[in-house]
Order: sequence, then structure tokens, then C-alpha cells
Amino acid sequence: MPILIILGVLALLALIFGPQVWVKAQMRRHALERSDFPGTGGELAEHLIERAGLSGVTVEATDRGDHYDPIDRVVRLSPDVHGGRSVTAVAVAAHEVGHALQHRDGHPLLLWRIKMAHGAQALEIAAGILFATAPLVLAFVHSLPLVILQIVTAVALLASRLVMHLLTLPVEFDASFGRALPILEKGGYLPPADLPAAKSVLKAAALTYVAAALVTLLDVTRLIRILR
Repeated sequence: MPILIILGVLALLALIFGPQVWVKAQMRRHALERSDFPGTGGELAEHLIERAGLSGVTVEATDRGDHYDPIDRVVRLSPDVHGGRSVTAVAVAAHEVGHALQHRDGHPLLLWRIKMAHGAQALEIAAGILFATAPLVLAFVHSLPLVILQIVTAVALLASRLVMHLLTLPVEFDASFGRALPILEKGGYLPPADLPAAKSVLKAAALTYVAAALVTLLDVTRLIRILR
């Protein structure tokens, strides 16, 4: 019986952390700098934005992860992508520009996710409050069932964030394979031999939010830091 419990715990950890490990591995695998590439990820993003006529959309480097900000209309790229000349840099830059194209075209699921983003952040903060106050409730109220209910509610709130990302997964795959990949293929921005690697990176880019959301279910310390 203990072996079954251990196997069950290991399977759960693999389910939660496995996708993030795979995403990071794919990004690193294809991040080798290439001297034969004519420009960086940031330069490619700027070129694609200009080519698509996305007036008002800018590109900037950030340390908060690669993403498109629909409020400020900014494609934000991590330093390795913004200044990198690699398959990963090119593919991720094209993926984020893909989101800008979705925004321009009024992609319904993207617009729904934009509306839900603030709600998801509020749910995460509420879950953090429940986790952080659980010891106080146990100390002053002395009600274990109430604490258990509090923790279960907090986990449910975090799970709802994961559900949101799962529901908008088609947005990510459209940005990767409906927008970025055709641009890279038809525009000749990558040699044909590099396209399989680009597809792997684009798949990883599409799964980034889901992988991060899975880890958030166990990332209690980060929630507590948000509340400070």
C-alpha cells in the first residue's frame, strides 16, 4: 500500500511539473545562437509588426517572460529572445506577434481571455488570502473542518485559473500554428531544415501558460509573497 501511495504522489508530481519541464527543455534545446540568422527575435518581431501594419504595437525587452500585452499593445520578449539569434528566439517572437494579429482580428477567445485576466488575478489573490489565514483560523477558532473547507476552497480557486488557461488553449495553438508557423514558412525566415525545431518550440510556447498554471496549484509561497 505505501508503494502505491508513493507511485501516486510521483504520478501527480509528474502531471504537475512534467509539462513545465518539457516546455523549458524544448526552449533550451533550440536556443543555440546562430551566426547565419540575419536578425534577433526582437528585430524579427518589429519587422513582422511593420509588415502586418499593426499600427501602435511596439516591441520591448522584459524580465517578466515572453507575452503580448493587449492593454498597452506591446510585444514583450525576454532578453534571450529579444536579443537572441536562435530558432527559439525566432519562433517565440513570431508566436507573440501572432497574439497581436489575433487582437487586431478580434479573435473571440483572445478577447474573452483579456476580460477574464483580471478576474483570474483576483481569484489567485483570494486563494492566497485563504492559504495565509488558515493557520490563524485554526489557532483562534479551533475548527479543523473550517480550515479544511478554507484550503479546499483555495485550491478550487487556483484550479479555476487552470481551467481558464485550458479553455483558451486554442488561442495559443492558433498563435503558434495558425499565425506564426505560416509566417515563418512562407516568409522564409527560417531554413527548411530548422522548421521541425521551430514547430517544437511553437508547441512549447502554446503550452507555456498551462504548464505554469499547473505549478501554481502548489506554489503557495508565491501567493503569500503577492499579499505582502
